[in-house]
Amino acid sequence: MSTLLPTSIVGSLPKPSWLAEPERLWSPWLLEGDTLVEGKQDALRAAVHEQERNGIDIVSDGEQTRQHFVTTFIEHLDGIDQERKETVRIRDRYDAAVPTVVGAVSRPKPVFVEDAKFLRAQTDRPIKWALPGPMTMIDTLSDQHYKSREKLAWEFATILNQEARELQEAGVDVIQFDEPAFTVFHDEVQDWGVAALERAAEGLRAETAVHICYGYGIEANNRWKETLGAEWRQYEQSFPLLQQSSIDIVSLECIHSHVPLELVELIRGKKVMLGAIDVATERVETPDEVAAVLRRALDHVDADKLIPSTNCGMAPLARGAALQKLAALSAGADIVRAELANVAVPAAR
Repeated sequence: MSTLLPTSIVGSLPKPSWLAEPERLWSPWLLEGDTLVEGKQDALRAAVHEQERNGIDIVSDGEQTRQHFVTTFIEHLDGIDQERKETVRIRDRYDAAVPTVVGAVSRPKPVFVEDAKFLRAQTDRPIKWALPGPMTMIDTLSDQHYKSREKLAWEFATILNQEARELQEAGVDVIQFDEPAFTVFHDEVQDWGVAALERAAEGLRAETAVHICYGYGIEANNRWKETLGAEWRQYEQSFPLLQQSSIDIVSLECIHSHVPLELVELIRGKKVMLGAIDVATERVETPDEVAAVLRRALDHVDADKLIPSTNCGMAPLARGAALQKLAALSAGADIVRAELANVAVPAAR
């Protein structure tokens, strides 16, 4: 798109309280049947309206039709027993009871394509759709069939590519793969993680993005972050690999984290979706705070490749705070756009 510093959100927005319990991940639906279908569409429509009203340029669904960014996709696949739960360590951080892979995985039908068509019909702006990445998917399951993280990841990459191609045909402009597992499993990222990601994105005309963050602002993630020291240099492992990859956009966490911003140099040449909104607090950033982050980033990424965004999804936040954060993101981008315009077009003498 031609807009300088186009704004976007990474993934989720809080759901309205009539659809699901507020401020909670994996929140159960409060509606059923046809009423639930209608309620999801109403929530998606409202999410689009709020993004446009608050100046977001690349619009998403806010994940209003799904309970979770990984598990909702997995629930639609064959070869996975949703009732057989096993406890696994999620991203080496916390234990959770997850479904079990019991046979060959496959995608019997599209998962999000109808929702994406509905999103496309709500706005004339560019739209983005997020899918879980292969490595993050395998880290959210117990595998009793393939007995190989790499083999299962490649199977998921093929399935994701099928879905992504149909999302593209539905009018999606940017397809994002969420890979928070890339901040943890560094050897696997190098050995096969980036290659599996590229397989998921293979042959797409739509722009492709990978989102790598340190997780939602929930207690387990916040405790883990406290162990990472004064500088978070995990991106140092994955960024050089991604810089050489076919992925178009790299999305990272920035504001109020301990990520040295100079690490963005490692993906010079790629578009950078820079997290300038903290999702671990309901305190709303000022436009000046957002602008300060973007100015610092411009030392390491060209202005025409910078996409101001949120650090991660905002599903666990209060809805009012999340919407105010959208406005702050847009206003901060406006400040820096104006500064860049003044630099690019000197005043006439």
